[in-house]
Amino acid sequence: MNQYQNLVFSVCLKLTGDYFTAEDLTQETFISAYNHFETFDGQNEKAWLCRIASNKAIDYMKSASVRAVATPDDEISDLVSAVRDEPAKEIINKEIMQELEKCCKSLSPPYDEMAYEHFIRGKTAKEIATEKNIKLKTVQTQLYRARDSLRKIYRKELLQE
Repeated sequence: MNQYQNLVFSVCLKLTGDYFTAEDLTQETFISAYNHFETFDGQNEKAWLCRIASNKAIDYMKSASVRAVATPDDEISDLVSAVRDEPAKEIINKEIMQELEKCCKSLSPPYDEMAYEHFIRGKTAKEIATEKNIKLKTVQTQLYRARDSLRKIYRKELLQE
């Protein structure tokens, strides 16, 4: 464990992009390796542990994406709604909305436009689909990808601070 803990952690961190999730997945990797040690053929434990770690991370990302799709209110929408509702935080609201607008505009087309319409102007996917005369599923997919890109931007900014 001491020999490969940094390697396993870096694999998990690279695949998830979240430090704390990577810590948890590293622990799960070593627990799984211990529980299934009798099935290990004894050759190349480094590759064996990396494969377990990558499978754990992939499983986590799949379950995380399922949760994100199933939940209509995501982190960004919650943040925008919470800030809009409190008049005492008007200055903070303005700064957050300006930062969110800047991030939305930094996305590549068509995600930039979809993110702007949804997160800044507050339109639903159905409203956007009707206005743009495109399929609702297309809008939903583009919003999902825009939301994912915005999360990555925010994570990257948090890691730089």
